[in-house]
Amino acid sequence: MAMMSSPPAPPARRRSVVAELEGALLRGADTFPYFMLVAFEASGLPRFAALLALWPLLRLLELLGRGDLALRAAALVATAGVPRAEVEAVARAVLPKFMADDVDPAAWAAFAGSEGRRVVVTRMPRVMVERFAREHLGAHDVVGCDLEYSRLRRSTGLVRAAGDVAARVRALFPDGDRPDLGIGRSETARAFLPFCKEQLQPPFTAGDVTGQPRAPPFRPVIFHDGRLVCRPTPFMSLVILLWLPLGVLVAFVRIAVGLMVPIWTIPHIAPIFGGAVIMHGRAPPAVGAGNGSGVLFVCTHRTLMDPVVLATVLGRRVAAVTYSISRLSEILSPIPTVRLTRDRDVDAARMRAELARGDVAVCPEGTTCREPFLLRFSALFAELSDRIVPVAMNYRVGLFHPTTARGWKAMDPIFFFMNPRPVYEVTFLNQLPAEATCAAGKSPVDVANYVQRILAATLGFECTSLTRKDKYRVLAGNDGIVGAKPAAAAKPAWQQRVKEVLSFLLH
Repeated sequence: MAMMSSPPAPPARRRSVVAELEGALLRGADTFPYFMLVAFEASGLPRFAALLALWPLLRLLELLGRGDLALRAAALVATAGVPRAEVEAVARAVLPKFMADDVDPAAWAAFAGSEGRRVVVTRMPRVMVERFAREHLGAHDVVGCDLEYSRLRRSTGLVRAAGDVAARVRALFPDGDRPDLGIGRSETARAFLPFCKEQLQPPFTAGDVTGQPRAPPFRPVIFHDGRLVCRPTPFMSLVILLWLPLGVLVAFVRIAVGLMVPIWTIPHIAPIFGGAVIMHGRAPPAVGAGNGSGVLFVCTHRTLMDPVVLATVLGRRVAAVTYSISRLSEILSPIPTVRLTRDRDVDAARMRAELARGDVAVCPEGTTCREPFLLRFSALFAELSDRIVPVAMNYRVGLFHPTTARGWKAMDPIFFFMNPRPVYEVTFLNQLPAEATCAAGKSPVDVANYVQRILAATLGFECTSLTRKDKYRVLAGNDGIVGAKPAAAAKPAWQQRVKEVLSFLLH
């Protein structure tokens, strides 16, 4: 659709822009999936099912021109009674990924190419949008409605209207100033578009952004949380609900079989149970007794099960060194686990002792990352052995993510095996030559960075200098240290005790 209204502002001037989020910056105008995400991640399955059951009524209200009432009803069901901290956590850790996947490239080019004030107008409550709009879209202001909270800091489910959208947009441009560009098409957008000097309305074409200032690259979402892989549209939400009972049964059958059969048989029988373990490259042979330390397998960290899958492919004992897995996961693990302390000298001594017994798997990123990025590698492994074999681990799932930063980590394997067809890929690279190790005078940091680069190249990933702390600050609001949680209000002693036991077993 072509530009309308007055001629473009001079290139030398810092252009300002006001853009509608739903249906403009985002390709989809439907807000229902985002409320479904809040319902599932902040409250659980019953609320998720209740909101899905309400969808036909919400859709009918939209067809009757009462979209505002449908949005209020969705907000009520999704958030009523939910602690404010939980709503904010989902908005911080879950929603940005789904919004980023739906960004319209042409709209982004026009929006980000404006170097002046950038304003996002949304129909959703601002708490659901603000993090994404400011962190990833580079917005200076977000105009939208607000959720109301009780004195107990729980959502009432009621939405405080944004008021006159046009008046709120005008208030952001005082002294007779006007936005240079307005982007949108809905009834909400029509309230502020006449105030803008130019108007851009979807569907966009390549010609719409011709002559616009060059936009910076979109900032990707590297860290995100939540269990759902697919956008929970009404259809996909129904699929998830129908699959869940069968998925739980399938998961427990897969886990039980995996614990009972010899570990080397798992890659061969996995297709029978709907999964697959795919191996590339050549696995190194076991080091014979009396030949010194075992092989140090340096793996990318995709899920909790990376060392277990590695052991199944190798068909032999491999000890896994871990920073923080749940006690329940340690108990159920089919391979030995060595808990590290984050004290460099103590951890080095434990890993050397384990290498003296046999092979060891280590994930130097220290935490998982779902996106095609590798976090910074800790250099400790490079100081411990010259028999270093890099291993590129990756996985594919369809419905549920098998990792979490905020939830119960003991559930990670269950969610992995609940997927209809879970697939793991293991790629063995050649053992590092002696000249690439510390034995040739290389510094541990140089060795770690080299291993990170070759693993990233193998997987087609991008190297970063981000760390575990960066991930947990984004997703959980802490440094990722077990037990580092914000202070909570006092609870009865029995509730505190139950919580302590569950945390001990599951986190």
